[in-house]
Amino acid sequence: MRSSSFQKFFAPILALAAAGFCSQAAAQGPQVVVNTGNTDGKLGALSRAASQNKVETETADDFFLNQTTVLTGATITGLLTNGATLANLKNVEVEIYHVFPLDSDANRIPEVPSRVNSPGDHEIDFATRSLNDGSLLVRGAVLSDGFTVRNSVEDKINKKPANLTHGEGAFTGQEVQIAISFTTPIALGPGRYFFRPEVLVDNGDFLFLSAPKPIVPPGVAIPGDLQAWIRNTGISPDWLRIGTDIIGTDVPGTAAPTFNMTFTLSGITIQNAGATGEPDCNGQTSAALNRQFGNHASAAQALRFPSVQALTEAFRNACRE
Repeated sequence: MRSSSFQKFFAPILALAAAGFCSQAAAQGPQVVVNTGNTDGKLGALSRAASQNKVETETADDFFLNQTTVLTGATITGLLTNGATLANLKNVEVEIYHVFPLDSDANRIPEVPSRVNSPGDHEIDFATRSLNDGSLLVRGAVLSDGFTVRNSVEDKINKKPANLTHGEGAFTGQEVQIAISFTTPIALGPGRYFFRPEVLVDNGDFLFLSAPKPIVPPGVAIPGDLQAWIRNTGISPDWLRIGTDIIGTDVPGTAAPTFNMTFTLSGITIQNAGATGEPDCNGQTSAALNRQFGNHASAAQALRFPSVQALTEAFRNACRE
């Protein structure tokens, strides 16, 4: 692995060590809570922000939290195309979605084959983080200068009945892993969500790489693991299943492929926090933080929030999400 840093480099472990927080908090550092494993080379799916002559295209995959969790960081693995390198990186953005029909207009008629188990129409508003606004920081590493995926989905993302394209063929580029740290962590209650990263680079694109489905070691199985979805501005707010709706199959009696995407999420679980939407969620969560960390100041430090105010706001959001 060859590391490659750019202007907004972040070294979270060193930063926390320098902060010197108390031993009780230090014992409860972030752990990997979601891991889909290593890329399998089957698919690269475009995930980029809108820019000149390029429409926004989003790829999302699901994850599941058993308990209230504070997400502190992530990794994503992808392919940089057309000769782009990490030096061409302009922005990284992360969004998190509930599962449809939450955050969605369930009364409109979808223009795709199905919305069952898709991401919602709209992201969870308090959970968006971006390199450009300083709410996340990143560092990158080159894994391979010449990695090839057997199929890709980039531009041919169409409403039904033109959704089945079988993909856009093999693609070779620079395989990279981008480590992401949230400067203000994301607190989420237990449940199923979709993780959607976007990477904007000059002179190329970022293809989010697939991981095995079902998940295999070093990945950890996700209960009820769903497949990856994609959309662009042309079909938004709908989404398409990358495998079932776009890649598909021409062989009668055989199933279309399904895909996971290659990512991890790191964070700290909060034991016995209040349940999302319940009247005493905030009170129960406050008590849980005090039991686990001693007090709110220690909790903010251990959970990497910039202040106690940021911590309390994050859990208020989680309680009413």
